[in-house]
Amino acid sequence: MQLFLDTTDTAVLKDLAATGLVDGVTTNPTLIAKSGRPMLEVIAEICDLVEGPVSAEVAATDVAGMLKEGAKLASIATNVVVKLPLTREGLIATAEFAVQGIATNVTLCFSAAQALLAAKAGATYISPFIGRLDDYGMDGMDLIREIRAIYDTYDFDTEILAASIRNPAHVTAAALSGADCATIPPGVFLDLFKHPLTEKGLEQFMSDWAKTGQSIL
Repeated sequence: MQLFLDTTDTAVLKDLAATGLVDGVTTNPTLIAKSGRPMLEVIAEICDLVEGPVSAEVAATDVAGMLKEGAKLASIATNVVVKLPLTREGLIATAEFAVQGIATNVTLCFSAAQALLAAKAGATYISPFIGRLDDYGMDGMDLIREIRAIYDTYDFDTEILAASIRNPAHVTAAALSGADCATIPPGVFLDLFKHPLTEKGLEQFMSDWAKTGQSIL
């Protein structure tokens, strides 16, 4: 499963990309607003830092506006993925971008029926929001499994990008449920490395090694 970072913090992104484990980046209007920087500038900088797909979301809600904004965003770099809302207008724009060969990420997906429509429109990625479904007392992973079953049955190429990830358990569950990718906040990405037994074991190894008085170099 590919791991994307959900961030516009280029300093953090540069640091975590150095691990070699970051496959792409997703952004949204909220993250752009928090950055306090011009959107086109931020997206261009992110595209310079990672070779993988970088989702940049349109702000327009009408088809014509989405197509104009999406074309502008796609012109920033070859790895830009135009992010569109899962609305009637958003899917019309998605279908047009598919004809043009422009990659898309259809976001704010909360049902398998919506995911089916996005795949039929030719979306490159579908982003089901796991955490938000959990907030409403539903099991977000059920949605991942339903979408996986539909896409496999009809041989759709659209990739499932699990979003609204809140913790490492969500990442594991998304992988087990068949998601192709997961986009996660930097804090959760860092938590993936951690386990108390790993830390305890390393502490013991270092203590025992120090007692030998040896040096590998």
